[in-house]
This record gives sequence, structure tokens and C-alpha cells, in this order.
Amino acid sequence: MKELLEGLDVVDDPDVLESLSHDDAEWAPYGRAVAAVRPRTTDDVRRIVAACAERNIPIVPRGAGTGLSGGANAVEGAMILDLSKMNRILEIDAENLTATVQPGVINNDLKAAVAEHGLWYPPDPASAPWSTIGGNVSTNAGGLCCLKYGVTRDYVLGLEAVVGGPAGQYGTVVRLGRRTTKGVSGYDLAGLFTGSEGTFGVVTEVTLRLRPARREAPRTVVGAFASVVAAGEAVAALTRAGLLPAALELLDRTCLQAVEDWKHLGLEADAAALLLAQLDMPGAAGDEEASAVAEVFRAAGALWAEQSTDEIEAEALFAARRLAYPALERLGPVLTEDVCVPRSRVPEMLSAIEEIAGRHGTTIATIAHAGDGNLHPLILAPAGDEGARRAAQSAFEDMLSAAIGMGGTVTGEHGVGLLKRAGMRQELDPGVLAMQVAIKQTLDPLNLFNPGKVIG
Repeated sequence: MKELLEGLDVVDDPDVLESLSHDDAEWAPYGRAVAAVRPRTTDDVRRIVAACAERNIPIVPRGAGTGLSGGANAVEGAMILDLSKMNRILEIDAENLTATVQPGVINNDLKAAVAEHGLWYPPDPASAPWSTIGGNVSTNAGGLCCLKYGVTRDYVLGLEAVVGGPAGQYGTVVRLGRRTTKGVSGYDLAGLFTGSEGTFGVVTEVTLRLRPARREAPRTVVGAFASVVAAGEAVAALTRAGLLPAALELLDRTCLQAVEDWKHLGLEADAAALLLAQLDMPGAAGDEEASAVAEVFRAAGALWAEQSTDEIEAEALFAARRLAYPALERLGPVLTEDVCVPRSRVPEMLSAIEEIAGRHGTTIATIAHAGDGNLHPLILAPAGDEGARRAAQSAFEDMLSAAIGMGGTVTGEHGVGLLKRAGMRQELDPGVLAMQVAIKQTLDPLNLFNPGKVIG
């Protein structure tokens, strides 16, 4: 082991190693890692992967550890690759609208850097102030703006990765994808790696597509509703009306109150649910779009619906959306769902969540990327209450089944990790599962890259 780690940044403090052995997924199991190492270059990663393969040591890559499915959890005897030190922005190519970065770059740091060039990187998970681009690529993260602008895979042009299997010996460095806007030479292996949760290799560099910065501040339309189901009906009504906000987010009263109690943003949790629509069409067309969205909210039964004319107030509302999970986590363990259903089924799924909460006697707060049907029910359980924990886990599984029954999926953006493996097997056809196993076995015949995740 000593020669394996010679010259590298090794973590040997037991408490730090423990903290690096799991992500933020509640109750997801994890094993004892033999060590953690913080590489700074692709060659560091290459050396580690090759040496681990020689010794049959599992390799678990991680970024900031903000995942919510157990995708970065150590298995027994694993080597943890903490990629947070690979945090350089290697190039911003304003002429070709691309950025090339190492995997440890923080999402918001990239946004700030490209903004100085008049550019914009749209994927914006709620964890954007902390999560890394490598982690975002690993789970194909989405976020608030994905309704109109797409998810991480839509912005990944190319990857560099350290792999094994048919590409050669473990420790082989490959470049996948391209730097051009278009390209169909061979299979889309960069797309295959995006969302693979570190199970095919270790991503060491990413080339991302950028957009020109938006010309003016987005408008925000807020609608208050007497129930979360009524808010869901308004989401379906917006879809029928052909309106496409840049973001359409739902927060229920429990989430709003938790954020206000923590951060004192001046929010009034006077309705069962709020819908926040962010609109970025410029000029008079933007004014018309905002008016149309507010009118749809009212027609769908909103208690009130108005365009916010106060940018500080609008920012506070979207800050509340981003802060909802950590605000609730302060109150005790939170088991986070990530189901996604067709947009027309959003009201039905919200109703199912209420029924499941009542049946299991659990408290479920709800936030959602409502515009694309991606719901994040947050199941609360008092610390140390074993009965509440079991009820929360049962409710979690029932919500997965409900989403599948509505033609949905068990994960919209958090990834399968450990917590969604049974749900994925329920969702996917056996033939499709067999194809996925075959791909994993071909690219990682020793099963060293993040074993036990996704396909188990």
C-alpha cells in the first residue's frame, strides 16, 4: 500500500476518512475504506487506478459528497478517490462557446468564471454552490433551469477518463466525445459515461457547451395555492397552454416554514404551496409571457398570482427553494425522493404522495421541479426513532412504485446509487437490465469502479 500512495496526497485521519466514505443519502450503507487519496492530475488518477487493479482494490470516486442516493459510498476495502483537488478551469473558449474543466470544479464557480466572458452554463442543481462538475456529470444532474435548457448531458461535449477493460489495461486514459457542436463518429460514449455514477471509469476532464448570457434579469411569477394538488393542476394547465418557463418550482408550506425559521428571509408561509415561475423572454414578449402565466395560475384556482416586481423578493423565493433540503435536514434525518412522472400526471403523483404519507403516518414535505414532473418529496423522521425510520423507508419504496405505475421513473437527476437499485429493477425491462450488466462487465470486467452501485 505504501508504494501505491507514494508521493500522493493521502488522507489518514480516521475522522476525515469516515466523512469521505459516504454522501448525504440518509441510511444508505457504507463500508470501511482502506484509504482516501486526493489526486491533482490525470496522471495521478492513472497511477492509482492501475495500482488498485493490480491489487484488486475497489475504486470509489467522489466529488463534494452532496449526492442523495449513496452513489459515492465506500464499499468494504475500497480506495476513495476524492477529486476535489482537481479543481482547475483549464480553458474558457468564448469564440466556440465551450469550457474545459477538471471534475472538482464547483458548479457555481464555473458559472461565475464564464459570466466574466458574457457566457452562461445553465445546469443548476440546488447543490450548485457546493457540488462539483464531476459529480454533476456522474448523475446527469439537472436543476431549476432544466425545464427549458436541458440537463448536464445536453452540455457535455467530451470527456477524458481513466478506464479499464477493452480500452486496454486498467489505468488507460481515453478521450470520449468531441469539441465540435456536431459529431456522430461512432457511438456516443461521452453520453454513456454521463450519468454512469463512476461505474465505468474515473472522469478526469470535461468539455462543456456554453450559452450566451441572458440579456436581462428573469421575471418571476408567484402563485399561491390552497393545496399541493391544486398547484399540480396549475402545472398541467401551463403545459396545455404551451407556456415554457425557464424554471417552474413548487414548495409546500412545510419547506417554506423550515427555511424561514432558519434563514429569516421574510417569507410568508400563508398558503399550502407556492409555484415559482422564472421567465426569461426579453422585452414586451416577456411581459406578455409573465401575464399569461399568472392568468393560468388564477384560472387553475390560485389564491393569488402576481409577477414579482422586487428582485430581492424574487431572489429570496428561489433561495428558499435551494435551501429547503438543508433547512429540513436541521430538524432531523430526511430521506429524499427523486421520482419523475409525465407532466400531465403531476397532480396525480402529488395526491399519491399525500395518500402514502397518511397511510404510513409519516411527515412528507414536498419540493419539485414541477415543470418537468421531477418531484422531491422529503420524508422526515425524528432522530433515534426506529419506527419512524422504517415507516419512512416504506413510504420511500411506495412512492417509487407509484411513479413507475404512472409511466414515470425512480430517479430524475439524483442517480440510482444504492437507494434506487430495487426501484430500477422494477422499472426496467429484464432485457434492458441485461444490456446494462453486459456494458458494465465489458468496460469494467474486474468490477472495480464503484462496485455495488446502479446495477448492484
